[in-house]
Amino acid sequence: MNDDLHFANNYRDECIQYGTGAGFQFEFYCQCCNDTWRSPFEPYRSGQASGWVQQASGLLGNLLGSVGYNLDNAAEGLASAGWGTARDTAFKQAIAAAQAHFHRCAHCHRYVCDRCWNVASGLCMDCAPDLAAEVQAARHAGTVEAATEAARTAGAALGAKVDTTTYHQLVCPACGAEAHGGKFCPQCGYALAVEAHCAECRATLPAGSRFCPECGHAVAGASSPLPPGMPPPPP
Repeated sequence: MNDDLHFANNYRDECIQYGTGAGFQFEFYCQCCNDTWRSPFEPYRSGQASGWVQQASGLLGNLLGSVGYNLDNAAEGLASAGWGTARDTAFKQAIAAAQAHFHRCAHCHRYVCDRCWNVASGLCMDCAPDLAAEVQAARHAGTVEAATEAARTAGAALGAKVDTTTYHQLVCPACGAEAHGGKFCPQCGYALAVEAHCAECRATLPAGSRFCPECGHAVAGASSPLPPGMPPPPP
């Protein structure tokens, strides 16, 4: 009886006490993967009989008044009288049947199904994982780690070739569109100088310059180099 108590935490009571479908059934589940096994349904004759009597009493109640009510109470009393003893007996039988479908781990003392049982070690798969499966999983994990590291190395080599010192205009000064570091605006074609220099004095030109801030030379390719009505700068 002490072994029976180990099933106290991993079963569900599916018994029905009253009605024509009254009977005993218990569902046990693996404490590792939660897969279930349900005991065969065992009818509770007294409960089934009460269901039929209650149906008959409903008809008689319409015809004979209190007769149907009395039959109904008598049926419920009959079903309740032996319920506890009958359920206990059915539970013991269900546990005996369940023990053929579950194994008790000697290490963690849980009941597990056949798929979660390591036959060679006599322990559950959580306490004694399958060696071949663990090796395969470790091999796959090592492959992923090595591939990730190789990808980082390849990325670092590509990153070393990227020009990180040259200035790039990210927004076109002419139309305001995003330039994404290109040499020309993808919207209006404006020449986006990459740290442009004055063709005359080689001074660095600020982004969007129309004239060189050092010598006043007009910047080639700048839109509208002169506002309307303004004379050109002196030579």
